[in-house]
Amino acid sequence: MNQLTKMALEMGPLILFFGVNATTNLMTATAVFVAATVVALITSYVIARTIPVMPLIGGVFVIVFGGLTLYLDDDLFIKIKPTIVNLLFAAILFGGLMARKLFLKLVLESAFKATDEGWRILTWRWAFFFVFLAVVNEFVWRNFSTDTWVAFKVWGIMPITMVFGMVQVPVLMKHQLPEEEGGSAAS
Repeated sequence: MNQLTKMALEMGPLILFFGVNATTNLMTATAVFVAATVVALITSYVIARTIPVMPLIGGVFVIVFGGLTLYLDDDLFIKIKPTIVNLLFAAILFGGLMARKLFLKLVLESAFKATDEGWRILTWRWAFFFVFLAVVNEFVWRNFSTDTWVAFKVWGIMPITMVFGMVQVPVLMKHQLPEEEGGSAAS
C-alpha cells in the first residue's frame, strides 16, 4: 500500500469527523466517524491483506467509544476515548520497559533499525508523550466547547505528534544500526 493511500485511510475518518461536526453536530459526526473507520479498516485489509496494528487498535476504540456515545446519547465517551487510548499506549510502553520488552521496537523496527538503547530512549519519550496527550485531551474537552475540542483533536493533536516525532529523529540517527547489521538483525 502506498503512503498516500495509507495516510488517507488513517486520516480520512478523522477529517470526515471534523467536517461533519462543523456542518451538523457531534452525534452525527460520531456516527460518520465510526462508519468511516469501519470502511477504512476493511479497505486496508482488502488492499494489503492485513491491517496495521496501530490503526486496528485505534479503530476498535473508535467503534467501541463511538458506539457507546451513540447508544447512550452521551458525548462523554467520544471525548474520553483519546485519553484512554493514550494512557493505554503509555501503560503498554511503561509496562514493557519494566518487563525489559521494547514494544515500540516491535511495532516500528520494519521502518527503523536502531540499537536497543535507542529504542529504550524512544520508548521512554513516547510513553511520556502519550501521557502528555491524555492530559491535554482532558484539559481541552473539560475547558472548551465541543467544537473547539473537535478542532483541536483534528488540527492540534496531529501537528503536535508530527513535531514530536520529528524531534525524535536525532535519537534514531545517533542509535541507527549500520545497513549490514540492520539487515542481519532482521533475519
